[in-house]
Amino acid sequence: MIKGKSIAVVVPTYNEENQIGFVIESMPEFVDRIIIVNDASKDYTANVVKKFWNTDFNKTKLFFEDIKSKKIEGKFKQAEKVIQKLMIEELEKFTPHFIENIDYTKDRIILISHKINSGVGAAIATGYKWAKDHGIDCTAVMAGDGQMDPEELYSICLPVINENIDYVKGNRLIHQSAFYLIPRERFLGNSILSMLTKIASGYWYVSDTQTGYTAISKKAINSIKLYYIYKKYGVPNDILVKLNIAMCTLKEVEIKPVYNVGEKSKMKIRKIVFPVSWLLLKSFFKRIFMRYFIKDFHPLFVLYILSFILFAVSVPYGIKIFKYAFIYKIDANPVTVLAFMFLFISAFQSLLFAMWMDIQDNRRFYKI
Repeated sequence: MIKGKSIAVVVPTYNEENQIGFVIESMPEFVDRIIIVNDASKDYTANVVKKFWNTDFNKTKLFFEDIKSKKIEGKFKQAEKVIQKLMIEELEKFTPHFIENIDYTKDRIILISHKINSGVGAAIATGYKWAKDHGIDCTAVMAGDGQMDPEELYSICLPVINENIDYVKGNRLIHQSAFYLIPRERFLGNSILSMLTKIASGYWYVSDTQTGYTAISKKAINSIKLYYIYKKYGVPNDILVKLNIAMCTLKEVEIKPVYNVGEKSKMKIRKIVFPVSWLLLKSFFKRIFMRYFIKDFHPLFVLYILSFILFAVSVPYGIKIFKYAFIYKIDANPVTVLAFMFLFISAFQSLLFAMWMDIQDNRRFYKI
């Protein structure tokens, strides 16, 4: 615990038999629950975890009641009963899984195994679900490959406990060693995805969008539909969009980049940039629609839509001008040129105003 608040760490794992023991052994004492989600590993990851059940690393001082099975009585408790029912029913929407502990109420190390391999996002969602069902105050995420420094976990969790921040992300890019330690391909891929994520998520001031070293509050974990979290490597980007729609606050904490500690990366930057970019494009429109049309109508919604319409209408005029200039080698009709200029400039101005309003409106959610 930290200042009387319960702390859990979700550890998504896949074929990490060589590293998962190190992660468990290095976990700080203030962590009340280590939720290891084994994403249908093909090696002995689960067996390595189970060996720790009979060690001091598995001792816990706290008992957590399962909110799903809690008896709710009272004349004015209908809302609580509905929420409890929804928590039970939504289990079917997660990746099929089971808890391997004989009596998890007495264990610090919780081992949850997926029946099918579904991806790191699915594993995090399953771990979040367990934390949500047991009322954990602050839930962090650490990779199962030992690529995150456990000594930095306290600084990641503290803003959630002290400042009521909804979501905290580690930021490797502001560390003075980032340029020297982060592989160039990853640095470039991170930069591209971070730029796109700023636009899609509305957290315009976030820097390191791709880090998985995070902490989330009880309020935030209950404000999003966990079973809809993107199942693959785009999960950090998808969660940011979902949290922004829920109007959650965010803070970044400086962490150091960690490489060459025995981990074997399963992420291929070239294979994820395009799928994640497509995810962010769809997420952008969803955020604009939900935040600025459904939840609270805002002029920027009109400006965004107007800019896209004007850009689309200007395209045929642009193509016609291109044909005249480079194919037919003659001057285009002045009316066509004027129409294109008017539509394109109007679209560009509308887009700039919409983005400016978007930045100003979301500034309140980014905490320094």
